[in-house]
Amino acid sequence: MEFQKIVQPARLVAAVALGGALAFGGTALADDGLGDYRDRFEPLPHFPPIPAHNSLTPEKVELGNMLFFEPRISSSGVISCATCHNPALGWSDRIPRATGHDGQIGERNTPTVLNSGFLGAQFWDGREPDLEGQALGPIEADIEMAMDLDMALERLEEFELYQKKFAEAYPDDEDPINADNLAMALASFQRTLNTPNSPFDRYLHGDMEALNQQEKDGMVAFVESGCVACHSGPALTDSNFHRIQVPGSTDVGRYEVTGDDNDMYRFRTPTLRNVGVTYPYMNNGATETLEEAVAIMGSEMLGREFDDTTIADITAFLHTLTGEMPDFEVPALP
Repeated sequence: MEFQKIVQPARLVAAVALGGALAFGGTALADDGLGDYRDRFEPLPHFPPIPAHNSLTPEKVELGNMLFFEPRISSSGVISCATCHNPALGWSDRIPRATGHDGQIGERNTPTVLNSGFLGAQFWDGREPDLEGQALGPIEADIEMAMDLDMALERLEEFELYQKKFAEAYPDDEDPINADNLAMALASFQRTLNTPNSPFDRYLHGDMEALNQQEKDGMVAFVESGCVACHSGPALTDSNFHRIQVPGSTDVGRYEVTGDDNDMYRFRTPTLRNVGVTYPYMNNGATETLEEAVAIMGSEMLGREFDDTTIADITAFLHTLTGEMPDFEVPALP
């Protein structure tokens, strides 16, 4: 395994050090003394949980890959999922708020789809519980792809290649080109867009040299400041909703979904995986740098005014969460 190749030299050094220490009657461990902090985190698995109703098959993933890059399921015929979730831009768009159909500007920053299968809720306001529920929303949204779903399916029906791919992905369906199967194929592809083996993952797996001292100091500050209370689990999010009014935003957040006054200005905790390459930040995308985001979160969520050293340390730590980008191919569409 690649991980074994990475950590083998560190283990060898540790073994030599241990042997030397034992020769002098002492003991030595391949540890940096920060185990209590490491124990607050989980490494990212290679795959998220797979729902029982949508098994992950190569056929679904291949079809979902094609559909993710297919612009003809948009009203204009030029916008695809990959327009806002660009693989070259951290599977986001790196602009404050997404630009959709007819040049319309959305109200919120585009979340990355990387590791989205690990989330317990989708969208900033959590209006969908899973990737299957999320998949069709952007196609139909007037401000995004603005496409009637029945018309999108009719367009796909026009191509023999899609007829073939849907039939292969759903062999038990008499009429496989339908909305449910479209959603499940897109969700299946997105569940493969994961970024394991980041420097922090290697550190959690035992490679003590995967992080430098500043990055380790940032991990300690992240825990001691309370950031880990919300940014927990393998994707560094609790997928819960917390009240925050970031500078310049009047977005009422989850209140739009529930109508509950208690949900006013609540947003789903974003994943911190790959946060170093998925700028700008916050629900309105008005926060340009990670340093600024760390300062805002300290002030707004924790009631702390971080000094420059703490901001630099936490920022350095957050950059260690950038993992290996998923292996995929831009498809040749019919």
